[in-house]
Amino acid sequence: MTGMRYEEQQQKLGANASEEQLLEEIRQLRTQLDEARQPHHAEAQPGHLWKPSRTTILALILFMAVLLAIAFLAGYGPLKKRSLAIMAESSEQARELPRVNVIRVARSTANNDLDLPGNIQAITEAPILARAEGYIQKRLVDIGDHVRAGQPLAEIDVPEIDEQVRQANAALDQSRAAADEAAANLDQGRADLQLAKTSSERWNALVGRGAVSKQENDQYQTQYHSQVASVRSLEKAVTARKNAVAAAEANLARLEKLRSYRVVTAPFDGVITQRNVDTGALVNAGSTLLYRIAQTDRLRIYINVPQSYSSAARPGVAASVRVTNFPGRRFVGKVVRTANSLDPATRTLLTEIQLDNRSGVLQPGMYADVELSAKRATPPFMIPANALLVRSNGSQVALVDSTGTVHLRKIDIERDYGDHLDVSDGLQDGDSVILNPGDAIAEGVRVNPVMVAAP
Repeated sequence: MTGMRYEEQQQKLGANASEEQLLEEIRQLRTQLDEARQPHHAEAQPGHLWKPSRTTILALILFMAVLLAIAFLAGYGPLKKRSLAIMAESSEQARELPRVNVIRVARSTANNDLDLPGNIQAITEAPILARAEGYIQKRLVDIGDHVRAGQPLAEIDVPEIDEQVRQANAALDQSRAAADEAAANLDQGRADLQLAKTSSERWNALVGRGAVSKQENDQYQTQYHSQVASVRSLEKAVTARKNAVAAAEANLARLEKLRSYRVVTAPFDGVITQRNVDTGALVNAGSTLLYRIAQTDRLRIYINVPQSYSSAARPGVAASVRVTNFPGRRFVGKVVRTANSLDPATRTLLTEIQLDNRSGVLQPGMYADVELSAKRATPPFMIPANALLVRSNGSQVALVDSTGTVHLRKIDIERDYGDHLDVSDGLQDGDSVILNPGDAIAEGVRVNPVMVAAP
């Protein structure tokens, strides 16, 4: 195009130069004619005007017409040629199709790598609260100390509980004495019952022989039945005393157990991560936090896996953990369990990952990046980011068929990597996608596709 415009400018300049040259020649001829007229006029008729002959006038007119024809042909020819060249170029451009770069779509890798953030937590963590009320008599550990299960952590002075234990012991002795007394009364009642039974049997025999009156026999029979009822009452009293003894023993055992809480021990092996009391501090049962202990030889990380990648989060799948404190180092863990249910608010799957930390390098509360890797049975298609066409209909790509016709197709983006995209739906094997589609790309437009290598 630049060369064509340069030729047109040269032709235009040439035409303008020819016109100026002709005009200059005409002016020179007029000057010569004027000079020729003046001497002839002076010699022939001094003091009178010169009158040219008809032949001279016709010759001048003919000469002027020839000069005008030459000037017209010199200017019109290049102009006509230039117009024809411009029209030919416009027709060629109209017939030529726009060239576009296209690539053949390909599938992504079968490896499904996913990076998710997570917080490192202890495998077990528990607060240590006081079970007895009193004052801290001794504090045996501090933050950062490694303790074993059952190791004493603190001792509490509990004088009130000691008094309650002594009172419970006295009540137990009293209950046991009352139970012994009830047992003795029962034995006495059973002896009286045996005597009343013997007397009743004898008087029954005497009444049969007529030796005693029936009224006297009825008195002995009544005494026997009364003694039976008395023995039953004594048996109930013995049972009640035994129950009172059992209650006193249970109360004493409860107080003894409560007094044993004066020594606070570690529930499991771990490290003390928090201490809230010191010697002399007043503690209340069930409400005062003494320590916080965490088991750090094994750690766990909770991550939220998106729905599209939930199939990669299966128990046993390996996980690679990276921590900013240790650049270039990876810690190996694995998925141990999942919630087996997506959170309806975020559409994510809660997944727990555990990793060994017997070296003590990692600490609870650290931020970590967790990378999950799994094989995908059907990998998604991968396209460059500059092939994406976002219009009112949503995310689309411009495809070109074998005839060079453009077709717009909607796609579902599975993952955006920045420079390229994973497409889960909307593409097929063998599709050709236009790179950098402009506003002129529309449905049904014909283009001249040029296949380029995929970036």
